[in-house]
Amino acid sequence: VRMGSLRLIHSMTPHFYERFLPPNLRVEIITFDSPTDGKNAVVTRSVEFGGFGIAAAILGAAAGEPVVVAGAFCNRGMGVISRAGSDVRTIADLRGKRVGIWPGSTQEVFIMERLRQNRMTIRDITAVRVPFGEMHAMLSRGDIDAYVGAEPGPGLSISSGVGQLVEYPYDTAMGGLNMIWATSEAMVAQDPALIRSMLGVHRRASEHMMANPREVADATVRILGAPRAAVEQALGAGNVEYIWKLDDTVQTQARTYAQHMLELRQIRQLPNFDTFLNPRFSNEVATS
Repeated sequence: VRMGSLRLIHSMTPHFYERFLPPNLRVEIITFDSPTDGKNAVVTRSVEFGGFGIAAAILGAAAGEPVVVAGAFCNRGMGVISRAGSDVRTIADLRGKRVGIWPGSTQEVFIMERLRQNRMTIRDITAVRVPFGEMHAMLSRGDIDAYVGAEPGPGLSISSGVGQLVEYPYDTAMGGLNMIWATSEAMVAQDPALIRSMLGVHRRASEHMMANPREVADATVRILGAPRAAVEQALGAGNVEYIWKLDDTVQTQARTYAQHMLELRQIRQLPNFDTFLNPRFSNEVATS
């Protein structure tokens, strides 16, 4: 089984799958740097399953691509960070500042909503297109005044003294929704038993990780080469939550998220939620 994953601390769950696999399954982890690449791999069946941002999933589904959200993957994992000692301490302080944002990311939708809540729009800041992996370095050099990043970037900036926390941007109707566990419509039709089995593995791995944060830190440092101080900052602050269940809360947040994307004109129409959100397998795993 090929499982797509991102190069992020909150995308570490597949690296814990092996100990929970049934005897007849083996998993090959395919790592992507972009959520869109992860989504495309699921859609084209280059991988059977993938964990990536809800934004990428909605972008695909709204365009008619056969992506199916069958489970949840992680909450939180985001952070709005400014240069240490600067006067940027709240969202309102971002006005007129250069802010690193990765277009099409979950973080972009969250910061757009937080700006709206502060009676601002994207036109009130200078948005700079920056990949997650470069945000800390650009902040350190002074190329940007702040960024909306993904862990371990915020943890690295805070722990190194380069940056300061503006906020973890979860005070919206979208909560801490970040990444989802996805497959394709073809997989749903052809091999529902495999989806159920792999989501069960994902559940056990997620629950183990939440109960054993030190193991998660060790694996993240070893596999991603992330600085331990950054990883421990993120985990210690509770800014990473590994989840698996596609429950009513996650589905409601996903629908709210899609509505925000429609209002922001990031999508032209809402996905067909009847096929896009499929809680069947999550419900079956929950009762097994």
